[in-house]
Amino acid sequence: MKFIHKLMLASKTKMILSTIGVLALVLFSGYVVYETAKAEVVIVNNGEEQVVHTHKNTVEELFAEAGITVGAHDAISHEIDAPVENGMKIDYKTAMQVTVVIDGTAESFYTTEDTIQGFYKEQNLSFSEHDDVSHQQTEAIEDGLEINVTKAYDVAINDGGEKKVVSATGGTVEELLANHDIVLNDADKIKPGLDKTVKKDMEISIVRVTTETEEVAEAVAYSTEEKQDSSLPKGEEKIITQGQEGQIVKEYKITKENGKEVNRELVDEEVKKESVNHVVAVGTKEATQKSDSNLVTLSDKSSNEPSGGKTLTVTASAFTASCSGCSGVTSTGINLQANPNMKVIAVDPNVIPLGSKVWVEGYGVAVAGDTGGAIKGNRIDVHVPNKSAAYSWGVRTVQVKIIN
Repeated sequence: MKFIHKLMLASKTKMILSTIGVLALVLFSGYVVYETAKAEVVIVNNGEEQVVHTHKNTVEELFAEAGITVGAHDAISHEIDAPVENGMKIDYKTAMQVTVVIDGTAESFYTTEDTIQGFYKEQNLSFSEHDDVSHQQTEAIEDGLEINVTKAYDVAINDGGEKKVVSATGGTVEELLANHDIVLNDADKIKPGLDKTVKKDMEISIVRVTTETEEVAEAVAYSTEEKQDSSLPKGEEKIITQGQEGQIVKEYKITKENGKEVNRELVDEEVKKESVNHVVAVGTKEATQKSDSNLVTLSDKSSNEPSGGKTLTVTASAFTASCSGCSGVTSTGINLQANPNMKVIAVDPNVIPLGSKVWVEGYGVAVAGDTGGAIKGNRIDVHVPNKSAAYSWGVRTVQVKIIN
């Protein structure tokens, strides 16, 4: 009996083990089938590939399973509600925040571009070559990047009269000139000063100052020297030495501003040739009285009124042979230039005959030896040796007596 009991017990144990084996096999087979039914998906998360096996139905569920939260600005290659398919590849990129500050005004952007150049293109941003930008376009984008931009503005420069407009983004006047290869010389003037801050619509004026030397040859006038000569008749002149101009060379320092002379300073002078005085001999020999008894000189002191003869009352003025345009020779041929002391009067021949010897009140004995266009009727002109004497005589009323 015991043997039969043991035999039955062994048979029951085998059945139980067999059942467990079958169940395990079923479970394993189901697991294999379950795992085999998973979709294989490649997720490229910010450049890193991850192979995922999933039973999720949509991309959103898949990303939730993978612990990926998709932000509003993130880039994803598939729609979030797209169905998951075996073998699909999903690209995902987290958006980065970039702040652009232009002339102090900030604006934030989100981008999935790799470089600043791509970001500019994406956001339709552009800056000129003259703008001051804090980062190069080839630099990589990093989350939280801040790009500072100072926009360029126009500055007018008048460089020695040459006007041009350049771009600036601030700094000093000195820095602006250096940026545009404008070099100042020590004497040049600039306004505003080099240390002034460059501002929009500023006008910069540069006065170019240059100096140069110039030599100028100038003539030196000669002086006239008179020497009395008793061998020459009085009034005659004779050149002893012909005058010659000298020459002096003067050196000037000339200062110019923008090409125009503003100052001239004499720094040196040298006499190249001395002048030679013009020497003239002036005759002092008194002229001898001609044989003609009617000719008299101023040395004749006879002033007393002679007796006899015809007496007239006339208006008397004075003349001199040295007047401009005068020939010095009277109408009767008397050379008053050669005989400056000769007493001669100009008359109207219809009143006083030419050649007559006359006595003139205040003048003395004279000869009526000349005529004149203004001498008409009872009017005469008395000859005196110079203009000073003529002015002293003036115009007066005198008595004239015709002697012969």
